[in-house]
Amino acid sequence: MSTIHITLMTLIVYQLALVGVGFWARGRNTSEKDFFIGGRNVGPLVTALSYGASSSSAWVLLGLTGYVYLTGLAALWILPGVWAGYAVVWLFIGPKLRRAAGDHDLVTLVDVLALGADGVMRRWIVGLAAAMIIFSFSFYVAGQFQGAGKAFASAFDMKVSTGVLIGAGVILVYTWLGGFWAVSMTDAVQAGVMLVVALMLPMAALFALGGPAQAMHQIAHAGISTEAPNAFSLTMAGFVIGSLGIGIGPVGQPQLLTRLMAIDDAAGIRRGFAIALGWAVIVFSSMAFLGLAARALIMPGAGDHESVFFSLSALVLPDLMGGLVIAAVLSAIMSTADSLLLVAGSAAAHDLGLARRFPGHGLLVSRLMTAFVCAAAVVLTLALPASIYGRVLFAWSALGAAFGPIIIAASMGRMPRAGGVIAAMLTGFTLTVIFYLQPNTPGDWLERVVPFAIALALALALPKKRA
Repeated sequence: MSTIHITLMTLIVYQLALVGVGFWARGRNTSEKDFFIGGRNVGPLVTALSYGASSSSAWVLLGLTGYVYLTGLAALWILPGVWAGYAVVWLFIGPKLRRAAGDHDLVTLVDVLALGADGVMRRWIVGLAAAMIIFSFSFYVAGQFQGAGKAFASAFDMKVSTGVLIGAGVILVYTWLGGFWAVSMTDAVQAGVMLVVALMLPMAALFALGGPAQAMHQIAHAGISTEAPNAFSLTMAGFVIGSLGIGIGPVGQPQLLTRLMAIDDAAGIRRGFAIALGWAVIVFSSMAFLGLAARALIMPGAGDHESVFFSLSALVLPDLMGGLVIAAVLSAIMSTADSLLLVAGSAAAHDLGLARRFPGHGLLVSRLMTAFVCAAAVVLTLALPASIYGRVLFAWSALGAAFGPIIIAASMGRMPRAGGVIAAMLTGFTLTVIFYLQPNTPGDWLERVVPFAIALALALALPKKRA
C-alpha cells in the first residue's frame, strides 16, 4: 500500500471520529449556554488539553518551526514568554474569572467586559468587543485554513485551495453539530495526537543528526551560533522584549478564557494548570528543537520555510508515519479553528443579541453565525494569502491588547468604569493595527508590547471600584 493511501486512510478514520464526537455532543446542547460554554461543567483534564491545543495551532507546528528554522537560537525567547502567559492566565486570572462567570451567569468574555455597565455604554462595549472578535478571528481562522491547505497539498499533491475547502468543511461540521462540548472533547483528543508527534519527530531528527553531541556540532556548522546573543545590543533587547511579549496575548484571548469560565469547579483550575503547562513545555520545546534540526538537515532558504515541518518529516520518518504527521498538523489547525469559530459565533449570536431576536431559534442562529465566519475566513485565505505565523500573531496581539488589560485590571480588583473599558479596548486594538502596518521592529516589540502597556495604564487609571 502506498504512502498516499495510508495517509488517506488515516485521515478518513480521524475525520470520521471527529464528526462522530460532534454527533455525540449534539444531544448535550439544550440551550445557548450549553452550545457556547458547555454548561460550565467541563473537567480539568479536558479543559487543560483543549486549552493547550487551542493555543498551539498551526502557528506552532508550522509557523514556530519555520520561524526558528529561519532565525536560529534567538527565536527561543518566545518559549519562556508563552509559558509565563500560561501561569498568569491559569493561576492569577482563572480562579477569579470562573467565580465571576458562576456568580453572574456569564457566557462569553464580552459578558465579562460589560459586567456592571448598562444602557448606551453597555451597548458600546458589547458592539465594539464583538466587532473586534469577528474581525480578528477572520484573520486567525484564515491562518488555520491556510495551514490545512498546506497539509493536504503536502500529503496528496493537490492545490492548496482545495485543501483549504476540505479542512474548513470538516471543522464546520463538527463545530456546528456539537458546540462547546464537541470542540472541547475533540481538542483534547487532538492535543494527544500533537503530543505524540511532538515527542516522536524531534527524537527521529536527533537520531538522524547522530545524537546530542553531533546535533550541536551540525547546528553550529549550519550557521546558527550556539553562543549567547549580545545582551547589550539594543536590537537584541527589542527582539527579546517582542518575543517575550507573545506571552501576554493569552490574557485577552476569548477562545482561551472561556475554557476557564467553563471548568466545573475552582479546584480543577490548579490540576488543569499542571496538565496544560506540562503539555505546553513539551510541545513548544520540541517544535523549537525541530526548527534548529531542520537548519542542519535541510538547506536553508530552500522553499517555503513554513513547510519545513513536512520536509523534515519526510526526511527522518518512515513512509508509514506520514499519515500520523499530517493528522497531527490538522489536529493543531482544527483544535484552534473550531474554538475560534465558536467564539466568533457567540459574539454575533449571543453578545450582539441576534439569537434573542428569534425566540426559540437561538441555537440555529448561533450555528448560522459560525458558518458565516467560516465562509469569510475561507474567502480571506484564498484571496489574501499571507504567512501563517504573521497572520495569527497579528490577531493574537490585537485581541490581547484590546481585552487583556481590562481582564488584568478586573483581576486586581480595579475593574475600569464603562468609559475606561471602551478607551482601553480602542487604544489597545487601534495601536496594534497601526503598528502592524508599519515596518517591522526587532521581535515586533512595538506591535506586541506597547499597545498592551498603554491600554493597561488606561484601564488602571480609570477604576470603577475596588472589589
